[in-house]
Amino acid sequence: MKGIAALPIWAQWVALLVLAGCVSFALELTELPAAFLVGPMLSAIVFGVAGAVIRMPHIAFVVAQGVVSCLVASSLSPEFLPAFMANWPLLLGSVVITLAASSLLGWLISFWKILPGTTAVWGSAPGAASAMVLMAGAFGADQRLVAFMQYYRVVLVTAAAAIIARLWVGETGGSEVVWFPPIEAAPFAATIFVVIVGPFVGRLLRFASPQFIGTLLVAFALHTGAGVEFQLPEWLLAASYSAVGLTIGLRFNRETIAQVRRSFRQVTASILALIAICGLVAFLLAQFAGVDPLTAYLATSPGGMDSVAIIAAAADGVDLSFVMALQMLRFLIVLLMGPSLARMVAKSVRE
Repeated sequence: MKGIAALPIWAQWVALLVLAGCVSFALELTELPAAFLVGPMLSAIVFGVAGAVIRMPHIAFVVAQGVVSCLVASSLSPEFLPAFMANWPLLLGSVVITLAASSLLGWLISFWKILPGTTAVWGSAPGAASAMVLMAGAFGADQRLVAFMQYYRVVLVTAAAAIIARLWVGETGGSEVVWFPPIEAAPFAATIFVVIVGPFVGRLLRFASPQFIGTLLVAFALHTGAGVEFQLPEWLLAASYSAVGLTIGLRFNRETIAQVRRSFRQVTASILALIAICGLVAFLLAQFAGVDPLTAYLATSPGGMDSVAIIAAAADGVDLSFVMALQMLRFLIVLLMGPSLARMVAKSVRE
């Protein structure tokens, strides 16, 4: 791997795609949920740290998020709202606990002078990783360190969630996958329409994460409001999962690792602590709100919404509507409270 950087760009891509394909199919044989997300992500991390200079084209990531949004929207329905509203104090409380825990961990990292105050808070915030990085830069934090903390947590949460989902679901019987079904003109055209239009709507409405949330909003409106169906063939889903995984993995490089080497153990411990706290919150939801334990765990997982959506969609028996509703609720609260929390933590550390 030491000679990766010396290879031509096309050779780096070929080598990465071959490795990602092999790892993905190996994980697929073990019936690991979201194997085509986890495999490319781990492969890309190896290449990035080894010195590869390739980066996933932004348009590919945008399209991939659009496809995942269609997947999520097609599984959402109004039926979950009564149950959600009936338990809203407990659900809101779970979000507040998660946000309080992440803020406390960020404060500790700042107090112990491991990382600067605002950087630690934004890096610990359990929201959409790309949105947190953008907002961190707007409020004076070091975007490189925030990006590392956010995407490092996404990697750990994604791997943990996929493994837990695999162990929880167990053997599924492995129904045969039809990779290239006949294309249905209207549903497939609707999918393409949403993928193209969604990001523009997200930017128009100035969402913090326009590619995912904007597209999800358009897809949900069409599916729930107008009854539009989407066609998502397996080859398109696998390619989209892989694009998300490669994008996350290639964000890791030698320079990033060098910057955080001194704080690596502490950051890892804080992420594991946050995962454990979210697991406790999931246990409370399962006990007192009657939520399926795996659904509760994925709903409270502090990773990227797109990654969690992919894993939830791939795991049998998970209520994807509930998972995304709680993830969106937490994301909105972080967007509203994040700047105030960052300023408060930074001020308390200075004092």
